[in-house]
Amino acid sequence: MKTRYHRALWISDVHLGTWGSKAHFLLDFLKHNESEYLYLVGDIVDGWWLRRVWHWPQAHNDVIQKILRKARKGTRVVFLPGNHDEMARDFLGTSFGGIRIHDRVIHRLADGRRLLVLHGDQFDGILNHAPWLSMMGSGAYEAALAVNNLLNWSRRKMGLPYWSLASFLKQKTKKALGYVTRFEDTVVREVRRLGVDGVVCGHIHRPEIRTIDGILYANDGDWVENCTALAEDAAGRLEILSWARTENPSIETVRPARDLAYA
Repeated sequence: MKTRYHRALWISDVHLGTWGSKAHFLLDFLKHNESEYLYLVGDIVDGWWLRRVWHWPQAHNDVIQKILRKARKGTRVVFLPGNHDEMARDFLGTSFGGIRIHDRVIHRLADGRRLLVLHGDQFDGILNHAPWLSMMGSGAYEAALAVNNLLNWSRRKMGLPYWSLASFLKQKTKKALGYVTRFEDTVVREVRRLGVDGVVCGHIHRPEIRTIDGILYANDGDWVENCTALAEDAAGRLEILSWARTENPSIETVRPARDLAYA
């Protein structure tokens, strides 16, 4: 498969250190995609999980080494910590291995539009007002992912493609959909207050590009359920790249923006 070149790439919610992380898919993606800018939009490493159970297979280490190698070769790598790797927020403004660490940055697209880039947990009402509830939810989520792994092991044996149980449950739960809507609305209000054109975030594991009240909202998704990244081309156009969840992960599908006229 040929290498694709992008002006910028955004990835988040890899959750290295957990059983649910699709590190081997991300590693394959990084091998076949290069960019001038690479934004790591939080929850790259799951410190919450690693404090309870140490899980760090070779593929997780390989992802870190691949990102460091890109930084050494000239890719401008920026890490914006999330709630699961919040320990890195003690080092905001510093650089490690050529990777700059910031809480939030402004990315200027090739066409001149300015996008706020941050993880997004800052706008999570549950996380900010009841962090204990969020941690309980994280444990239940990990349990669902464990079931999901067993389910997909069986599906592979039957020659069936990858299927995300967690995504299916989220789509069927009205409360989850309401949570996503409130999150998006809160993010858009902050973008409008700052006077920029849009936002790129992660956190809620829901890849999407759309306009909300005239504001460009882009979520790069995750590498636990969806295996997606956000990409900018040389003209400033955005698209969601979905790295197909198959036995041969070097197969890419492109999910176009919902609002192509704006994105």
